Amino acid sequence: MHIQKIAAFSDGNTGGNPAGVVIAEQHPSDAEMQRIAADVGFSETAFAAPVDDAFRVRYFSPESEVPFCGHATIALGAALALKLGDGTFSLILNEVEITVEGRQQGGVISAALQSPPTHSAAASPQLLADALALFGYTDDDLDLNIPPARINGGAEHLVLGLKTRETLAAMKYDLAAGRDLMTQAGLVTITLVYTETPQLFHTRNPFASGGVYEDPATGAATAAFAGYLRDIAWPHNGVIDIVQGEDMGMRSLLKAEIPAQRGSSIRISGTARLMED
Repeated sequence: MHIQKIAAFSDGNTGGNPAGVVIAEQHPSDAEMQRIAADVGFSETAFAAPVDDAFRVRYFSPESEVPFCGHATIALGAALALKLGDGTFSLILNEVEITVEGRQQGGVISAALQSPPTHSAAASPQLLADALALFGYTDDDLDLNIPPARINGGAEHLVLGLKTRETLAAMKYDLAAGRDLMTQAGLVTITLVYTETPQLFHTRNPFASGGVYEDPATGAATAAFAGYLRDIAWPHNGVIDIVQGEDMGMRSLLKAEIPAQRGSSIRISGTARLMED
């Protein structure tokens, strides 16, 4: 079984979030997909199998299956473009159907996904208190222009806005405690955000629920965050850019295009680079 390794949301020939991609005539067993994802060791591996004119897709982290993964979807779009040529591909996920585009031009591979619908809700006082304690933050560290919230664009996240870039850079937490909190709260990641301008953000995404300390680029969380900005009437002017992974030495670039209709899909795009097997 061929496993491709592709870094999604790359910054030219560097950075990005590595994902495994398996395109096969049929899915392996659940246990085998979990084993492969653990062996690959990236935050997610996408498994795609053709079904009529679409692809049935499942995503596995090293420790669990997740309902949706943005960067692995971008990696899959790149892999499908390499295999089948430029196009838009229909994907059937566990809970929803989406599309991903893949393109090659001048040696650059780009991809764009349409996320599942988005929604958000205020974070409970207890969840906020637990998250602040996890990172050693206080209420004074929070940028309340982005109120703490549960956000969803195909997977559930908690978003915390931070006042300073330095606070974001200093992020640290205990992995086991983070896993317990995220599992109990039903979160895939926690999204930490610093606002540079109304359309440019720096983010970090602890992914302890999947056994990963931090993701360098998180398309699902970016879609959820973009949908949340729309919910709170943020002046996004229809598009935002995300810089993620800088503090890991894996600078990644994500773009989110935000239509006006509340709850509608977000278009998440970026480039991808092939990694050595």
